[in-house]
Amino acid sequence: MLIINEQQIQQQYLMIDAIRDVTEMLRAKQQGQINSPHRTVLDFPERQASALYMPSADMANKISGVKIVTIFPENPAQDKPTTQGVILLSDGDNGEHVAMMTASYLTRLRTGALSAIATDLLARKESRVLTVIGTGAMAFEQVLGILAVRPIEQIILVNRTPEKAERFGESLMAFGIEIPYTVETIVSSAVQQADIICCATRSNEPVFNGEDLKPGTHINGVGSYLRSMREMDETTILRADKIVADDIAGVKGEAGELIHSAESGVWSFDQLHAELGQLVVGEAAGRETESEVTFFKCVGAAYFDLAVAKGVYRKVEESGAGTEVEL
Repeated sequence: MLIINEQQIQQQYLMIDAIRDVTEMLRAKQQGQINSPHRTVLDFPERQASALYMPSADMANKISGVKIVTIFPENPAQDKPTTQGVILLSDGDNGEHVAMMTASYLTRLRTGALSAIATDLLARKESRVLTVIGTGAMAFEQVLGILAVRPIEQIILVNRTPEKAERFGESLMAFGIEIPYTVETIVSSAVQQADIICCATRSNEPVFNGEDLKPGTHINGVGSYLRSMREMDETTILRADKIVADDIAGVKGEAGELIHSAESGVWSFDQLHAELGQLVVGEAAGRETESEVTFFKCVGAAYFDLAVAKGVYRKVEESGAGTEVEL
């Protein structure tokens, strides 16, 4: 078995790779080549934490994977990461376990790739201002994904703790991103200026007022993944001309803001525009007018993790990186 650590992944596998591989996986899913049972979530209420078990298989390429990821928000107080995970890859011909790799960076990267693909299909081509609400671990790759598909000229950062947003901006600069950023403490102002909004929070309450959205705004919501979580308010849901899901089954079970709107009777899952893969293969339209408000809701699915894990495995095998172990 090949063991691949996070540093090796980051050296070998970039956002452009993830966008390519996730796009290919979306096409394969639409062609019926992917087996992806719904994930199992174990909650630890006393820690406001969760453990997620996510299996999937690429039947065409004969490889399967399972990701185990834990999300423990109190961990930073113990100098431990909030999100920790591993992905196990297995050969679909003989069942051999071929690789084990860390999953935290890959989870962030594939989520950023999904937002990049959705943004490319749904955001206005001339989008220049990106507002990021929530500057925790998931947000960095969201920015990288958007920068890969749109010529952003200004980044606005919003966080409950402004100092954390400032550190996030400094991290962007240290990474080599030279686009000017500002830290905004008034959320309505940040939303009103935005062409694209990325929300990456674990909030149980909406993080902005949908009335503040200007026509033509595109929104990526990637932070909330439990029924109790709500990044968007009902106004945003109702203002959105197109709501696109990364995975419809997952969104129906886990997208708190959409579940809340459906249960309150103001909106229905029948009003979902499409699944992202349908846009990728041309079965459904992306942006059609300059004034449309569009919303991409992402809760994640195992086959997205399989997409990037396969890509990492291929690149690491070719380069000779990683560590071979006998089980």
